[in-house]
Amino acid sequence: MNKTVRALSQTLISRRKRPSAQEVISALERICPFEEPAPGDPQSSPVFVLATGWRTGSTLLQRILMTDRGLLLWGEPLGRLGLLTRISEAVCGVEAGWPPDEFWIDRRQPGDLTTAWIANLFPPAETFRASLRALLERWLGEPARARGYARWGFKEVRLGAAEAMVLRWLYPAAHFVVTSRDPVAAYRSIKGAAKDWELYARWPDHQVDCVVSFARHWDSLASSWSDPGDTRPNLAPLVIRYEDLAVRGHDLAPLASRLGLHLDPASALATRVGQTDRPAAISRLEGFLLHRETRAGRRAMGYS
Repeated sequence: MNKTVRALSQTLISRRKRPSAQEVISALERICPFEEPAPGDPQSSPVFVLATGWRTGSTLLQRILMTDRGLLLWGEPLGRLGLLTRISEAVCGVEAGWPPDEFWIDRRQPGDLTTAWIANLFPPAETFRASLRALLERWLGEPARARGYARWGFKEVRLGAAEAMVLRWLYPAAHFVVTSRDPVAAYRSIKGAAKDWELYARWPDHQVDCVVSFARHWDSLASSWSDPGDTRPNLAPLVIRYEDLAVRGHDLAPLASRLGLHLDPASALATRVGQTDRPAAISRLEGFLLHRETRAGRRAMGYS
């Protein structure tokens, strides 16, 4: 199907609602409270670079941050699976009134379980958080340390503030960096990088393969960082726009200080790796759709 025709057809499809950061916070707090960061342990302060979609400079920033030889940032590990997105959606099933306290074994009155109602019997709530963290540690943390890196993290182009709150719940001392780029420029870049591109925000139900799906993905991520009335516990993401990062001589000292890194960005900035920017022309229709579908995200990221 012609991509412009597909774009028009997708305008008739309702947006898939992502949980807000506040919804995720409320659900996680009902499981067990957020914790304050414990200073001095580099293993407990991973770095997460979360972009507002593809072609936003996240890989360039990933390479810059890794000029501190003590940090390994994985690149979109099994990204299309949407693991953290699915977790952020799933935990929202925990809501006011469910589960009752007596479902958690450590919150119920002591007694003989063989003579009690135990059709719903859960391990202690804290073990759920511990098991999720153990998954990330075994999958991402241990392989980094086995290669000599004291710290680890990852960059992703599919995660927003809701998923970041899950990561903050697991790692109270985690650092978050958000990269963004004007959605029109990002779309022109991805359109010019490949004649046919088919990406997945989450496989298999959320494919990004035309102007509308690209714009909606960008907008849902960008707008997630400006949730009105949000009370995120100690998230404080540092927002870096590609338009600033690409300027020669851009001051990275505040970034290095915030993350506790020693950066030497000259080589990373001087080397182009992978696909290069060959911005493609876009039609008036594509421009209209991009602007219409990214209003909220452009306001959140300061694009007119």
